[in-house]
Amino acid sequence: MMRNSADKKVQAYVDGLFSGVGESQQLFDLKEELTTNLKEKIADYKKDGMDESAAFKEAVSSMGDLSGLVDDMREVGQNKAKQAVYSSMTARISAAGLITGILLILFGVLTSAMLYFMDMELEAVTGTAIFVVFGIAIITYSGLTRETRKKYAMNRVRAILYAVAVGLVAFSLFVAFTTGFATGEVYIAISSFMIFFLIGIGLWLGLLFTGTDRRKMVA
Repeated sequence: MMRNSADKKVQAYVDGLFSGVGESQQLFDLKEELTTNLKEKIADYKKDGMDESAAFKEAVSSMGDLSGLVDDMREVGQNKAKQAVYSSMTARISAAGLITGILLILFGVLTSAMLYFMDMELEAVTGTAIFVVFGIAIITYSGLTRETRKKYAMNRVRAILYAVAVGLVAFSLFVAFTTGFATGEVYIAISSFMIFFLIGIGLWLGLLFTGTDRRKMVA
């Protein structure tokens, strides 16, 4: 994961702000939100002509007094019951997403198999594989937003973008096979595949190089 000096400065500031506060999923989410807001403000100030140092100071100043948030997070860090309720709720949502995604994939695979043995045209057989694409995207989102013993759950917006990226790559394969069987032309299949595949990979790389470390300090 690559970070520029501004990113490191923002991360150090946010970490320092909550120094001594007990780790929790809520604190991780809040840090992610503050970090994103600061980076966006710094980028805006730099567009207005400020240098990086002045933009950072102005962005921090614009956030105002955050002592109330620090106190709230300190209380959450000490309250294991609140943490358990929060984690349990997100775990249930994640589990529902994983189950839905797996069922969609099975439905797509079994329906395609049924159509194949009904001697349907291959483009019709591959057509129902679109459910597999949706299933993969939902599983990606649900897996990334699931807190584990070693990792915090990912920010929901980033998880959605990851799901879109993975979904686009899966969709590129779906489009390639569907258009290839429908037209009988390999070049059409490749050109269709290339568009969605490149967009998906580009988005995935962008997320990969701007991600944050979700590992917990204590295993």
